[in-house]
Amino acid sequence: MEMDAISRRSFLKHMGVAGALAYSTGTGAFGQAPTQPPTGNSEFSATDAMQAATRAQRMAWWHAAKFGMFIHWGLYSVLGQHEWAMEAEGIPIPQYELMAKHFHPKPNAAREWARLAKRAGQKYMVMTTKHHEGFCMFDTKLTNYCAPKQGPGRDLVREYVEAARAEGLRVGFYYSLMDWHHPDGALCKTDEAARKRFVAYTHGLIRELMTNYGKIDVLWYDVDWPLTPEQWESERMNQMVFELQPEIIVNNRNGLDGDFSTPEQHIQAAKMGRAWETCMTLNDSWGYNRGDDSWKTPKAIVSNLATCAAGGGNYLLNIGPKPDGSVPAESVEILDAVGKWLDINGKAIYQTQRGSFAGHPPNANFTRNGNTLYIHEKYWPGVTPAAQWLSFFQPGVVVAIGGLKAKVKSARLLKTGQNVTFSQDEPLHLRLTGLPVEAPDSPSTVIEVECESEPIIDAWGIVPLWPRYKVDIS
Repeated sequence: MEMDAISRRSFLKHMGVAGALAYSTGTGAFGQAPTQPPTGNSEFSATDAMQAATRAQRMAWWHAAKFGMFIHWGLYSVLGQHEWAMEAEGIPIPQYELMAKHFHPKPNAAREWARLAKRAGQKYMVMTTKHHEGFCMFDTKLTNYCAPKQGPGRDLVREYVEAARAEGLRVGFYYSLMDWHHPDGALCKTDEAARKRFVAYTHGLIRELMTNYGKIDVLWYDVDWPLTPEQWESERMNQMVFELQPEIIVNNRNGLDGDFSTPEQHIQAAKMGRAWETCMTLNDSWGYNRGDDSWKTPKAIVSNLATCAAGGGNYLLNIGPKPDGSVPAESVEILDAVGKWLDINGKAIYQTQRGSFAGHPPNANFTRNGNTLYIHEKYWPGVTPAAQWLSFFQPGVVVAIGGLKAKVKSARLLKTGQNVTFSQDEPLHLRLTGLPVEAPDSPSTVIEVECESEPIIDAWGIVPLWPRYKVDIS
């Protein structure tokens, strides 16, 4: 993953491949533009057809899960300066390699991650098996630059796999195609012999990952610089992966469409019918960065999770463990708070489907499951002085939703189970009344609304229908 969006784009532009990883320019959380557009190359149709035939079955668990843990851990963790330090700071390879001898994680550190993920309500994990620095966190016969043959003295990927399975979590592998350490990692762009060697090396490492650890649920490629999909032999790469792991799902970062798109550090829904997953950091760094104190709040995480679920996507949230494998206390505190909220409100996230929610208010997010609408009130309205005066006529707090195109049957607070009184002027607005003055839940209160049909919201569509009482808006 990149140090930040600017540095990554600058790096790729400098290397002459700025267009290779273009970001989406669509607007709005639920824009229709896919984050990375389909290749449209008929050469890849055989792989696409193979994946499409089994996609619904393979991805059913993933669509239901919604929330996963990303783990960026490697030699850069020893330095504690973020995961792009080697490239961004121009550290020579022989100097950087010395950190491999000083990388000494505590035994089974991954158990802490898996237990945290379970408490946080995350359903799957994705760990960096090899990042851009080229260091393999697993046992391999193809290089000595790997955890068992360096400071750790053991297979860190195996420990991670066993820890995730022990907590009942799905297992994902991140793998960076770009490699700053391998002598052919950049040379392969202009030297055909180097390309063949490096592609063979890359395919060989992926084969080991797909062979040596039992069933793997997700393969998360990253950064296909400096080669094209044809040069990577990406179709053959994916064919090998599916032959070894028929139930796996793969992303779109080896140059092929894959099973899902991967917006990074922003939320952008793919086009209808296309699976997508936003990956995001808890602070501003992927790898451990001892000076980065820009932590997201539990409220921000819960809101992002709801926004992803509303657009039919998943949320892959990253931790950057310390060199010994321990998780920064701030990450633990944030994820524990999110997990407590999901313990109560999980039905408003898990197994939800993409909704049609246009022009919704800044105070709320919406998710849906079938004909059930979940209103996520981020900023509880409380009681203003004017509302206190009006409470003589209508006591309690009021939440109003404009443009709901479905008849409401019932409403209740998820936190307490309390039934909520409502009135509806379809399709203008739904009014939920008599709510508690203090927010019933934190960091967001969810109101479950049962409807007679799919709860479509079009707040902009009702503008011409407002009774404006002699005010001309033409």
